[in-house]
Amino acid sequence: MGIINKLLAHPLTRGLSVDDPCTTLLRREIIMSKPFLTAIYSEWYQHIVDALPIKDKVLELGSGAGFFPEFLPQVITSEVFEVPGIDLIADACALPLPENSLDAIVMTDVFHHIPNVRRFLSEATRCIRPGGRIVMIEPWRTPWSEWVYANLHPEPFQPDGGWEIPSSGPLSGANGALPWIVFERDRAIFEAQFPQWRIVGIEPMMPFSYLLSGGVSLRSLTPGWMYRPVRAFEKFLKRQRWAMFALIELERGA
Repeated sequence: MGIINKLLAHPLTRGLSVDDPCTTLLRREIIMSKPFLTAIYSEWYQHIVDALPIKDKVLELGSGAGFFPEFLPQVITSEVFEVPGIDLIADACALPLPENSLDAIVMTDVFHHIPNVRRFLSEATRCIRPGGRIVMIEPWRTPWSEWVYANLHPEPFQPDGGWEIPSSGPLSGANGALPWIVFERDRAIFEAQFPQWRIVGIEPMMPFSYLLSGGVSLRSLTPGWMYRPVRAFEKFLKRQRWAMFALIELERGA
């Protein structure tokens, strides 16, 4: 893994700390410069927008590197530190918002960085109105993804982990298996501790696309014009075995 990362590391972020706000800005530049990766994020964002029954007051967590406002212009963008173009500096575990002030919270590749998801879910319960949603796209555990994340990805992927993540900085802590842990492995615990929330759906997706794109850390392995053929091929694969990500939808009850 070390040799592959060194050979394919994107020159813009090589050697930079993920906790440096400059890295977030450079990742935004990388996403927009790689057509294949831009197409992935565009598809993700459209899935998220389509999953929102009410779109008036929506907070996005971890907005700094993305372009979600192009799909939902009225969204409140946020980040854990100050970066240009962000509406709100917000810690997911201590949201600076009034009770029942949101229709939804959305995020892309953020949940598995939240150090204490119980606090986040409590904050979401406080801030989201009944009928509102949490919608996210996150890494997901399958036999294929577990091998990829363990061998070809720099972040930890620990399916036997707990709900809290040790962290030395705002983004350096991670467990890519955390969404699977909370909403699949420990689903009964989640439902017992947060009865206000109902899991509307979990849709595994994208076995190879993100890997071929190189993500935000590596050079792209595939030209942009290959996106549609790759996605068409992926539709023939059994997602429960091959998916690397999942669209997760939660709905707030009364």
